[in-house]
Amino acid sequence: MPVDVLVGLQWGDEGKGKIVDVLAPTYDVVARFQGGPNAGHTLFFDGVKHVLHQVPSGIFHPHIINVVGNGVVLDPVVFRGELQKLTDRGIQWGENLFISQKAQLILPSHRALDRILEEARGGGKIGSTLKGIGPTYQDKVGRTGLRVGDILLPDFKERYAEAVARHAQLAAFYQQDLAIEAHEAEFFSAIDFLRTLQLTNTEYLLNDLLRQNKRILAEGAQGAMLDIDFGTYPFVTSSSTIVAGACTGLGVAPSHIDKVYGISKAYCTRVGSGPFPTELHDEVGEQIRQAGHEFGSTTGRPRRCGWIDLPALRYSIMLNGVTEIHLMKADVLDEFDEIRVCTHYQLPNGETTDQFPDYGTLQNVTPIYHSLPGWRTTLQKITDPEALPQSLKEYLRYLEENLSVPVSIVSVGPDRVSTLHLN
Repeated sequence: MPVDVLVGLQWGDEGKGKIVDVLAPTYDVVARFQGGPNAGHTLFFDGVKHVLHQVPSGIFHPHIINVVGNGVVLDPVVFRGELQKLTDRGIQWGENLFISQKAQLILPSHRALDRILEEARGGGKIGSTLKGIGPTYQDKVGRTGLRVGDILLPDFKERYAEAVARHAQLAAFYQQDLAIEAHEAEFFSAIDFLRTLQLTNTEYLLNDLLRQNKRILAEGAQGAMLDIDFGTYPFVTSSSTIVAGACTGLGVAPSHIDKVYGISKAYCTRVGSGPFPTELHDEVGEQIRQAGHEFGSTTGRPRRCGWIDLPALRYSIMLNGVTEIHLMKADVLDEFDEIRVCTHYQLPNGETTDQFPDYGTLQNVTPIYHSLPGWRTTLQKITDPEALPQSLKEYLRYLEENLSVPVSIVSVGPDRVSTLHLN
């Protein structure tokens, strides 16, 4: 059986966790392939809000194997906390959760360095979540990081001390101390807990499951516009957030990839610094923020809000080979008389383009909009796709025609039942 991949098409926070939860019953495996606790996948069902940061979103389904892949950077303290919350809610995860021994460990000193490095940027801050993600990936690429499998070695504490000593040298360059002593006892306690879990070579596990004709859903974090190579660099995350990252982050060959689910909001948001062509700084932007409860599930920061951006979406669709789009949070636009869609950018020289330019140009483009009528109807009570208002159907048709990809799901509310399958 193939591997289907679910990716965000914008700057993250598109609602991937909800879609994984909706699709999961048809899969045997859900595997997370990149990112760390800077991601927050929010799910609503049975009237309860659940937020996952590192645990795969299939964990609420007892029949599903959940895999934390080698491309993930894992914070043991956060991970233990997540699993404890699941236990408190009666979720049995002990037998169906596997962690790659090749996943990188986030150390307390990584979190300290994240803060120190972000402060050193001054006015050029990236907008880091300060969870230690960037420094951990830096160590991975620099071949000095510690991996989950290292906690099983007798000299793990010595390796840890060497890593912290290197980090202390870097902190000293910025004339700061790591000051992590107060966090180390909790870290090592979480390491002891991590040793009790199913740590394995998940690339073998996943490929064995493929040979058994098991269906695998690869779950990404963040969004394509935050990809380390193709996003709005340098205002990006530190991993590959596109479909290619599923291959390297899980150890599965590209030939196994089949469907690619691209997740987009019916509008657009961004957290942190960096260019955002369709951002709204007026009362309309604030209305979207309040209606959509657009505050980060990991940091609580207000998200920047704007209209949907087709040049950016076309770019993401191209990079990921998207086969179908899942449009989220359409209900947030219920009260608008007019829905605007950015179709092109006007460049600083007056020319127009439908392509996504690099950072130097992107920060100076002017969006060109097409207007569509709003639906002025409450969507959350709708359970039949045929009952969707005509204006929303026209909006969906317009997106399909301009993106050349079908919209197969539209979400009209936060609960898992408010997810309408169109095709």
